Amino acid sequence: MLPLGRLLPVLKRLRRQGRSIAFTNGCFDVLHVGHLDVFEKISRMADVLVVAVNSDSSVRRLKGSRRPVVTERERARMVAALKPVDYVTIFSQDTPLRLIQAIRPDILAKGGDWKLDKIVGADVVKASGGRVVRIPYVKNRSTSWLLRRIERADGF
Repeated sequence: MLPLGRLLPVLKRLRRQGRSIAFTNGCFDVLHVGHLDVFEKISRMADVLVVAVNSDSSVRRLKGSRRPVVTERERARMVAALKPVDYVTIFSQDTPLRLIQAIRPDILAKGGDWKLDKIVGADVVKASGGRVVRIPYVKNRSTSWLLRRIERADGF
């Protein structure tokens, strides 16, 4: 887990070595197979996968006062432990635009539940010669879906 100021020099060095950078972001409040599926697919598209995790304050603004369920440090640590993920950073803004502008990834990826015209930073990535991809959505495997199942306690 690296703050942006420490991550950028690492990515610059990797780019000089000819390595391609993929980027995705999210709250990742309750990790599930849908997240893993997205990370695995994205990681096959580039040499390095950077995942940006929303801070606790950002999640609260986006998802409401009952979220996050898991703290930002714990969420970032869990994401970083996944094999397809190379680097993790935490951001406190509501969108990752500032990160995308700084990192300028070769590939910007989001889950298939995101419409292409709603993917923040897509214009920045395309303008710098990169690609924007949507990874197919794993049905009934979202954090909101899982939390509703837990609240109902009707099992899996």
